[in-house]
Amino acid sequence: MYGILGNSFGGTFPYAPRYLDINGFPMHFVDEGEGDPIVMLHGDPTWGYLFRKFIPPLSLKGRCIVPDHMGMGKSAAPRWLYPYRLRHHVSNLENLLLCLDLHAITLVVHDWGGPVGLGFAVRHSTRIKRLVILNTWAFGKWPGGPLPRLLKIIRSEQGEKFILERNGYVEPALLRTACRPENLTKNVMDAYLAPFPTPESRLALLSWTRDIPLDEKDPSYPDMAEIEAGLSRFRRTPVLLLWGMQDPVLPEPVLRMWQRIFPQAVTHEFEDAGHFLPEDSPVRAVLRIEDFLNS
Repeated sequence: MYGILGNSFGGTFPYAPRYLDINGFPMHFVDEGEGDPIVMLHGDPTWGYLFRKFIPPLSLKGRCIVPDHMGMGKSAAPRWLYPYRLRHHVSNLENLLLCLDLHAITLVVHDWGGPVGLGFAVRHSTRIKRLVILNTWAFGKWPGGPLPRLLKIIRSEQGEKFILERNGYVEPALLRTACRPENLTKNVMDAYLAPFPTPESRLALLSWTRDIPLDEKDPSYPDMAEIEAGLSRFRRTPVLLLWGMQDPVLPEPVLRMWQRIFPQAVTHEFEDAGHFLPEDSPVRAVLRIEDFLNS
C-alpha cells in the first residue's frame, strides 16, 4: 500500500478504495456501478489502474469490480516470503468474489489476470456469464515462444537485484511493449510505480515472472494445466477476444490458440496495439466490450 491509498494520481483514479481481509491480508478492489458484475483482472506488472478508462463507461452497464492482486496496487504486500504463486492468487480472488457473492459475472482478463481469473472460473463456472480475453494465456506450457530478454533477466540469478534493488522492471515492461508510448505520461508511469517504492514491496514483481511455467517441472505447471483442461466448460459461453497484434510477449499464434479453444468467440484484432491493449487503445476496446454486453 505504501502511501498510495488516497492517491488519485491527478484525478485519473478517483475511485473509493474498498478492502476485504483475504487469507490474512487486506485486498483492495474498486466497486463502481450497479447490476450484473463486470470483474476486471490486471496482470504483471500493473494493478487495477490499468482499467481506469474502462470503469466509467462500463459502470453504466454493470457493477465494475476491479481487484488488485496481493502484492500489487493498493492491496497488501507482505514483507516476508509470501507465497506469490498462481494457486495463491487464485485462492485470494476466489475468496474475494465469493465474499462478494457475485453471480452472472462478465470476466475481463489481461496478462496474468487470465490464469488467475480463469482459475476461479473453472472452479465456479456457473457464476460466469461471459468472458472477455485480452492478451493473456492459460495453458500448461508457455505458448509465446522464447521469453523476452527482460523476463529472462528476472528468472536469472541477477533477477533479485534487478527487481528488488534496482526496481528495473515496471517502466521498461510497459514502454517496450507499447505501441503508443506517448500514452504512458509521467503521471501514468508514476501511478504504475507507486506501489513499489521499497525492495520489500517488490516481492510480487519478482515472483510473477518466475512463476511462469515453461515445462512440467515448474511448480505452477499442474495448476496451469488444470485450468487449461477446464476451459472446455466455456464452449457455449459468450467469449470476446480483444488482441493487441503488436504484442512481443504473447503474439498472434496465442490468439489463434484461443480461437481454436473457443470457436464461438467474437474476435477484434487491434493492429496498432501491443501487449497492454488498455493503454494503447482504451476507447476502442471499451466500445467493443459495450457492444458485446449489449448483444
